[in-house]
Amino acid sequence: MPRPVHFTRRCAEPEPRRCDHPECGSEGAYRAPKSRDELHGHYWFCLDHVRAYNAAWDFFAGMDQCDIEFYQHSVATWHRPTWRLGDKLGPAGLRFGDAFGIFGAGAPFAENPDTAPEIGAPTRKALAMLDLDPAATVNDVKARYKTLAKRFHPDANGGSRESEERFKTINQAYSYLLNCGSM
Repeated sequence: MPRPVHFTRRCAEPEPRRCDHPECGSEGAYRAPKSRDELHGHYWFCLDHVRAYNAAWDFFAGMDQCDIEFYQHSVATWHRPTWRLGDKLGPAGLRFGDAFGIFGAGAPFAENPDTAPEIGAPTRKALAMLDLDPAATVNDVKARYKTLAKRFHPDANGGSRESEERFKTINQAYSYLLNCGSM
């Protein structure tokens, strides 16, 4: 039975990189970015020249304070656009179905965006105190509060105890609706 023949191939070792500093002929073993706009392009320097280059490097050179703060803020999201949860429809403006009802009717990506979220009993009670329906907006609440506060303020009613109590309940309902986050 013939024996297999093994060939060994000898490749010439690659030339070492030369330092990119114009007056240096040493090996360029250390890379440094070419500029802020070209971070993937590199110079190759020897140890002495990379130290000098790094000492003089200023990533934010030519930027004002506002540009620097904007850049530093956008680093947290890898320079990708962001928005608050629920402000947009999602990827490519698509909505997804909620077959198991996990996200509820008021979820930002719920299957039926026209469905109003369920409101709790305290919110319904506060709306009833202001004589508003559950579909009221924040502007409706503010306008109704202003009207009722003028009508039931104790100074406008000669210090009447009934109007003072009514004014207190109106204030409580108003502050609850603005602070509960359900509006």
